[in-house]
Amino acid sequence: MTDSVDFERITIPPPRRPMQARMRYQVISLALVVLLSIITPLFITQSYLPGGWSALKAANFQASVFACLCASLLCLTVLKQLDQYPGIRAIVYVFPVTMLIFGFVALSIVVFRFDYSRYVVLLSFVATIFWLHAHYVSSRHTNSFSFAVIPGGKTDTLQDLPNVTWHVLEKPTAELSKYSGIVLDLRHDHRPDWEHFVANCVLASIPVYDIKHIAEVMTGKVEIEHLSENNFGSVLPSSTYMRIKRWLDFCLAIVLLPLFFFVIAITAIAIKMDSPGPAIFTQPRLGFRAKAFTIYKLRSMRQATGNEGSFTSASDSRITKIGKFIRKYRIDEFPQILNVLRGEMSWIGPRPESLELTKWYEPEIPFYIYRNAVRPGLSGWAQVNQGNVGEIEHERDKVQFDFYYIKHFSPWMDLLIVFRTIQIMLSGFGSR
Repeated sequence: MTDSVDFERITIPPPRRPMQARMRYQVISLALVVLLSIITPLFITQSYLPGGWSALKAANFQASVFACLCASLLCLTVLKQLDQYPGIRAIVYVFPVTMLIFGFVALSIVVFRFDYSRYVVLLSFVATIFWLHAHYVSSRHTNSFSFAVIPGGKTDTLQDLPNVTWHVLEKPTAELSKYSGIVLDLRHDHRPDWEHFVANCVLASIPVYDIKHIAEVMTGKVEIEHLSENNFGSVLPSSTYMRIKRWLDFCLAIVLLPLFFFVIAITAIAIKMDSPGPAIFTQPRLGFRAKAFTIYKLRSMRQATGNEGSFTSASDSRITKIGKFIRKYRIDEFPQILNVLRGEMSWIGPRPESLELTKWYEPEIPFYIYRNAVRPGLSGWAQVNQGNVGEIEHERDKVQFDFYYIKHFSPWMDLLIVFRTIQIMLSGFGSR
């Protein structure tokens, strides 16, 4: 039987709003980055180029400053979007993002024949990289999180989440000013005093999070165990972006086709010289909207048998010498550019699974088939976080990564996966 509670004695102290303070710091710091990225090249240009400030009045200088300002703002926007995803340190992507955006600006200037100053563009590019690095180094201390936990339910699983300090509350009258927010299991039946405490936290504008939301933010995985958690819409991918992405996939495949064809041809010759059998391996896979299609891969095993689609260990005796190399750097996936051209696959998306393994996984993993709500890809969120897996317990984690990708389906997510895929191709992470 629940004891009576005197609700008048349960009060919430005024919070210091650490989340709001962090946001203000980020806004001010990023504004300074934009200003310094433009002021720095102008100052250097005025100091060392003939003509001084009078040179800045030229039309090419003004156009260059405007172009660099747009490029710097776009760099900040992209990095801000990438920084929201779990396990991401935006400072790692400062150089590739800045190089990509300034490269696009430079290409646009050349194509449309705008008058510009190469000195301003080059100096702004270097200054943007320098000040962005300075921003992310100085803001590291603001990226740590400390949450107060209301006991009950599955809150004990929070201890496994990385980069967070947890403090389990003993009673609903605790000091909350030092915490980033309150975390609880909303599916648990809490005592009336805790429920009143949570209501007061909401009224005091103190962030209150469910454990599933925190787990999603910290791990990059979405777990769907019950129909009510999905509602067939909360994790529905954007149909508009899906159409745009299809055209982008096709255009990029057309541009890269000559390069891919050259690499595929050279690798195919090496495969034929290394072991007997066809150079191209084909297999039926389950794809977009649960429709089967034929996937193409460069053969990496001694015989192109049906069991190449089953579990493969790093020391599998079937893998050839050439196969070991092309699997490590994902070259065996290059023929799938044909699947992209045909609309069966995308560059980025959940990896398509074989029909045999799909039949095995589907009864064991809730909503497994939902991963086919988007086109499968050559690389995906699960691959850049987990690598290739086969065992059922790892496959559950892989599916949760896929659900997260579908829920956060966006160009920012795809861009992040592209950057991380390039890193993985160079390192060989997760190959089997």
